[in-house]
Amino acid sequence: MPENSEEKVVLEIQNLYVGYYRDLNILQDITIKVRKNQITAILGANGVGKSTALKAVFGFLRPNAGDVLLDGESILNVPAHQRILKGMAYIPQQPGVFKDMTVEENLELGGWTFRKNKKLVREKIEANYERFPVLKEKRKQITGELSGGQQRMVEISRTLMVEPKVLLIDEPTAGLSKMLAEEVYEMLSMLTTQHNLSILIVDQEIRQALKISDYVYVLELGRNKFEGPASEFTDLKQAFWVGG
Repeated sequence: MPENSEEKVVLEIQNLYVGYYRDLNILQDITIKVRKNQITAILGANGVGKSTALKAVFGFLRPNAGDVLLDGESILNVPAHQRILKGMAYIPQQPGVFKDMTVEENLELGGWTFRKNKKLVREKIEANYERFPVLKEKRKQITGELSGGQQRMVEISRTLMVEPKVLLIDEPTAGLSKMLAEEVYEMLSMLTTQHNLSILIVDQEIRQALKISDYVYVLELGRNKFEGPASEFTDLKQAFWVGG
């Protein structure tokens, strides 16, 4: 972890309690920090509340206690659609592309909030084509005809149209083959190193997540269990129950 990392925290989850019912918290007193231009991973067994954490951060769930800070400012009372305007974006586990539309039409939808500024929409689309040249080649192709990895690329590109500072991604490679999954992980790494994006991921692919992440949080029964730089997580069996 780089020096003075405390000064580069862009998103902070503070002592969060979250549940689908007020008297039943799935997450209990969790604290997570996402640092600028890094990938932070939330790992753990199924059902520990990883996806619930992302939903709470983006505003789909109202925490029963605790706070969420973006650039040091509480966004607890900011509706989800306005969090986008503040620089936060969310990609859920289930694919969200419009499969009957072309690649470029999908990207145009990503610029819906500034759709009247056609010049700006065009500039953002071209910027995405520079990030992902394969999409430019396939811009007129129906998105549903693309590979799973390329569809995920379209979804990420559409999200990047609003130029978020922080990107939340739930299971970035769910349902993809190993080869396509590696393509997506490479893409996420590139976004932090070349495009100044901070990413918070929830992932079941522990080994791959550790390869691309800078900092890791492990949840157990809805609570923080371990945290530290990804390079320190060498004992996978102890931390993640791998192999029994």
